[in-house]
Amino acid sequence: MAGWFELSKSSDGQFRFVLKAGNGETILTSELYTTKKSAENGIASVQSNNAQDERYQKLESSNGKFYFNLKAANHQIIGTSQLYATAQSRETGITSVKNNGSSKTVKDNT
Repeated sequence: MAGWFELSKSSDGQFRFVLKAGNGETILTSELYTTKKSAENGIASVQSNNAQDERYQKLESSNGKFYFNLKAANHQIIGTSQLYATAQSRETGITSVKNNGSSKTVKDNT
């Protein structure tokens, strides 16, 4: 099963999206946006940047866990991964974003 985006509205009226893998697991989470259109633009940015290796910033958190950011051409963060126990599992997460990030399916939960 292919992945999809879910667009939602937070309790304070802001918008965010998540990218889900085909198994339903969240693989990328956006920042909060003040408008729905901005969140939709963020989804479009994932769709256009997910295949490019240089768009992935690989990081290690202060607690020793691994994660990544997907960045746009202007170096702004589009989305952030969950925390992974190993660098290899982070690589698997990046591969999943590459495989699912071009999905045109958007589930609008706003």
